Amino acid sequence: MIKRILTIAGSDSGGGAGIQADLKTITVLSSYGMSAITALTAQNTMGVQAIYPVPADFVALQMESVLSDIGADAAKTGMLATPEIVLAVSEQLRRFKVERLVVDPVMVSKSGHQLLSDAARVAIKDVLLPLAHVVTPNLPEASELCGFPVQDLEAMKAAARAIHRLGPRFVLVKGGHMEGDAVDVLFDGDDFQIFETRRLSNRNTHGTGCTFSAALATLLGQGLPTPKAVEGAKAFITRAISLGLSLGSGHGPTNPYAHVLHSMERERVR
Repeated sequence: MIKRILTIAGSDSGGGAGIQADLKTITVLSSYGMSAITALTAQNTMGVQAIYPVPADFVALQMESVLSDIGADAAKTGMLATPEIVLAVSEQLRRFKVERLVVDPVMVSKSGHQLLSDAARVAIKDVLLPLAHVVTPNLPEASELCGFPVQDLEAMKAAARAIHRLGPRFVLVKGGHMEGDAVDVLFDGDDFQIFETRRLSNRNTHGTGCTFSAALATLLGQGLPTPKAVEGAKAFITRAISLGLSLGSGHGPTNPYAHVLHSMERERVR
């Protein structure tokens, strides 16, 4: 049976991040994508021009409609915008017992636009993170969640420990903002695992975090153990960045379809 993956996130009118990137990713990973839209945005490769949050009760109704009928093998959250939305989402996740939850704590867009209110940040820490199977902060998000600057590998490990105390089963601190190779740190409460790939010189990285977390949720929903799912999601996003699309005048989007091209190439070699 095809695996069912729910993304709870904002819409990106430019198609490079948010719900649009998530559904592309879930689809090319051979799973069935569903959505609960938390906010509408007017945005493109240059930045975010406007945000229109969806009323929290309607976000909850979208989730109820999907989960009461179709169900979900895994889910991910992205941009949640307001504390009311965070609370509504958390309540529905508990109600429908969604266990494989990836929380991408989206706070600021690549162009620097604030995507999460201060009160919503507190709600994510207090209410949503205890429900998470994996939380996937980048370095600025990790700094916000743990309360101290995260700029090197040792600080990433310290941040992972601090964030783990907030309740998630796994913490994956992503090191994409550091110089050198792209290093991510996974912490399960006892042990660390390091995932490292060479850094790619491609400016078309819009939607990186969304694409990665959607891939991770999909692989978890397909039954992979967490470290294997992280490894697979990292390979997925590395390929998506390597073939990033030169669209627009700013940061173009990553390319989830690179996974399909990779699979076709492997089949041709066979």
